[in-house]
Amino acid sequence: MIENSVKNRIVKLHSLLKQKDFLRVIETVNGLEALIIENTELPDENGNAKRFDALWLSGFCHAAFKGMPDNESVDISEKISAIKEIFAVTDKPLIIDLDTGGNAEKLCNNIQELAKIGVSAAVIEDKKGVKRNSLYGNDKIQQMEDIEVFADKIRCVKEKTLADDFMIFARIESFIAGESIDVAIERAEKYIESGADAIVIHSISQEADDIFAFAEIYKKRFPDIPLVFIPTAYNSFTDTELYKKGADIIIY
Repeated sequence: MIENSVKNRIVKLHSLLKQKDFLRVIETVNGLEALIIENTELPDENGNAKRFDALWLSGFCHAAFKGMPDNESVDISEKISAIKEIFAVTDKPLIIDLDTGGNAEKLCNNIQELAKIGVSAAVIEDKKGVKRNSLYGNDKIQQMEDIEVFADKIRCVKEKTLADDFMIFARIESFIAGESIDVAIERAEKYIESGADAIVIHSISQEADDIFAFAEIYKKRFPDIPLVFIPTAYNSFTDTELYKKGADIIIY
């Protein structure tokens, strides 16, 4: 059973996606960072105030903050503890990075726990085996999960999630692992058919040519399914430029 106050927090991400052209989302791992973000306001090119719309708790930064490697070894209970600290100082919606998510049963249990405290969405990536940070690129072996296996994981999670408004973002790692744009689009189509609420497309290219080529095809085929960019590598582009290239959510 999800309390009404928690439901209201979960649904905020849905509401913002309907209200705004695109959302600005930023990393936070603790209450102090969340408090700074809550009070951060900058002028846009027209002099209007702009703020961050939502928060992102990544596996990489949360593990690094604890002095641990980015290999899915941090227990979900520690992430929940951090989220409770964050939620104590801000009402912004939060998206959590769950890496591969583990097996479907573990993923379902974790998402139910996250929904109970008001997390709005979880990102799961379509790699398998020992977790390797995507920013390594080809310096580390990046093994992709079978497309049908990952689609079944999404389907299972969507069927068992307690909160209807909790969103599952499928993160496609094709460009990290050297797969083609055709395979990336195929994966997107399959994951959306299986119930994914949004697609995250990832790349370590500073020029982001692969991301933009993917987005051009994607937006024509799936105009109603949000597309998420994480421009860690291609950080020379402004948020407005990324929006024009197809981003509905930009995670910093």
